Amino acid sequence: MTSTAYDARDATGDIDPAYRATWAVPAMETPLWLGKQHTHCVVIPVINEGERIRRLLRRMTNHRIADIADIIIVDGGSTDGSLALEVLQRHNVCGLLVKTGPGKLSAQLRCAYAFALDQGYQGIITIDGNNKDDPEAIPRFVVALEQGFDFVQASRFLPGGRGVNTPLLRHLAVRYIHAPLLSLASGFKWTDTTQGFRAYSRRLLLDERLAPFRDVFNTYELLAYISYRTPRLGYRCIEIPTVREYPPDQVPTKIGGVAGNLKLLSILFAACLSKYNP
Repeated sequence: MTSTAYDARDATGDIDPAYRATWAVPAMETPLWLGKQHTHCVVIPVINEGERIRRLLRRMTNHRIADIADIIIVDGGSTDGSLALEVLQRHNVCGLLVKTGPGKLSAQLRCAYAFALDQGYQGIITIDGNNKDDPEAIPRFVVALEQGFDFVQASRFLPGGRGVNTPLLRHLAVRYIHAPLLSLASGFKWTDTTQGFRAYSRRLLLDERLAPFRDVFNTYELLAYISYRTPRLGYRCIEIPTVREYPPDQVPTKIGGVAGNLKLLSILFAACLSKYNP
């Protein structure tokens, strides 16, 4: 299948064309698109996840996720050969987006959000492509969206949730720095705020007061910003218990070292101080 540049088209006609024209969406191509089949989609951001993304897709196949939501992968430029189209289609992936423009995770998410909104999806669930999160919870995200929640956050710290092999520094940072600060700043009691296992309603992502399609969102800014901004805009938020498991022998993460963790803290403080507000 030939890769083609993405051509933005509003499938539902509910996006103001003038506002759509202001969106900063990195350049991307669509090597695979089989068309919208469900009301909701599951977006998986990846870059060089190797066997981890294939394990995640096998788990999603076992849980029959494709029966309730379309699966879309947004690739940040993988070179490890893990996203062969025949493998993706064997696991019912209906879309592969490849970001060709600059930026890291937040840029990938802007690509995926814009694509999903243009296709008419009413809800978007995101799950990391490194196989740390249990996709068994995805149907509960769909139910929460259908019940009218606009932002659904996974939490390993709620009753019924579980964190396995979480690195001590990561555990302490989330429990005693990241979640408390975002709770205080946003006015919503968060328990788990750094992971990307989440869901968003269409109306939230289209709100010009949120305005997620800006170049300021380049690395990890969108995660902290949306956790801060959404409750303050009056949207319905909820956390649901999930399982997040790190492998015992390594930590699959793109955030490493002192510099990476300091960068996350600077993003957190910027979000809580309204620095990313439009």
